[in-house]
Formats: sequence, structure tokens, C-alpha cells
Amino acid sequence: MSGTVERRRPPTAQQFVLEELRRAITTGELRPGDPIRQDALAARLDVSRVPLREALKTLEAEGLVVHHVHRGYFVAELSLADLEEIYRIRQLLETEAVRAALARMPDGLTGTLERIQEEVERAADAGDVTAMAEANRRFHFTLIEASGMPRLVRLIATLWDATDAYRALYYAEDPHRERAVHEHRAVVSAVGEADGTAAVRWLDEHREHAVAALREVLGRTD
Repeated sequence: MSGTVERRRPPTAQQFVLEELRRAITTGELRPGDPIRQDALAARLDVSRVPLREALKTLEAEGLVVHHVHRGYFVAELSLADLEEIYRIRQLLETEAVRAALARMPDGLTGTLERIQEEVERAADAGDVTAMAEANRRFHFTLIEASGMPRLVRLIATLWDATDAYRALYYAEDPHRERAVHEHRAVVSAVGEADGTAAVRWLDEHREHAVAALREVLGRTD
């Protein structure tokens, strides 16, 4: 786990553990199928087993970890069918959100996306998967939240959470990071022109390329 966690430790031990586990899963430090060794983790984070168990229950409810009787907790694994279903649902919901956002066009939306995209590109150039994943999420949710539909945003966030462990696998390779940067730039351009059709098209391609890459990782086992 991170050696700098103490400086950004949230108010409660449970929230602290929850954020650290999410970070480890999102960045690929804990990969799909990895066991979560509670004793070692509690010692490393300097917390008792109580907040750790509560954090694991929260992550289990979100679908990020699974519990096997007599074996413990593991980072959740997705089948190819699961992954494709999640991305298909995301396409449907995000299309609605993006069209609504472009119809509303809040002041400063394009500029905000441009600033976040600069962070995405710096992280991509540095090969910093953690920073890129964080900036990438801010980029997408800045656009999604501009829809003004908080319930829709929460549904989409749940779908994103379910695939966090796989995003690190995608960004680990240079060509994938370069492709994501190119697609983000095209989305920013479309938003700047208030072209909802183009923005939706580029975001569709963005998801399709991610699924194609992850398909190679998971294999056609279903």
C-alpha cells in the first residue's frame, strides 16, 4: 500500500481502509482474483480488523471484491460476458448523459475538460497508470455530471466501479494510453463545438477499444 497514506488519511479508519483498497484495485496493485490478506493489510495500514471487515463488506456490496467461505476475500473477477454487458449498459446510459450535458452546456465545461485532459496526457506520457486512471475518471464524470441528472450519474458510477480492476490492465500499455489520449482530444473538440453526435460517437469508439483490448486479457472462455 502507499507509503504516503498518513498525510491524506480520512477522518475514520473505515473510510481510510476503503479508499486504500479502492486505490490498490484501481491501480492494479491488487489484480482481479488476488486474495486480500487481512492480517497483513491491517498491519500495513495500522488499523484493527474491525474497520477492515466493514470496508470489505462495502466493497463486496459494490462488486469489487468477493467472499469465499473458508477462503476469505478476493478481488472480483469478471468474465468476458460480464465485462461486455457492463460496457453495453454504460453505452446506453452515458449516451443519454452526454446528450443531456451538451443540451445544457454548462458554462466552462469545455475549459474544464481541457484542463483535466492536460492531466491525462501528462500521466500518459509519464506512464503513470494511477494518475491516468484518476484523471480519466474526472474527465468522464465532468462530462457525465454536466447532464444535471444525479441519479443517472450514480448508476453510471456503479458500473465504473465494477470494472476498476480492469482499467489498470488497459492503461498499462503505451498504445492503449496513446489511443485514449487521441479519443479524449476528439471528445473535447466535439464538446467545444456542441456536437453531441460526434461526442457520443467518439465515446462509443473509446469504450469499444477498451473492450477489445480487455477481451485479449480475459480470453474467450465463456
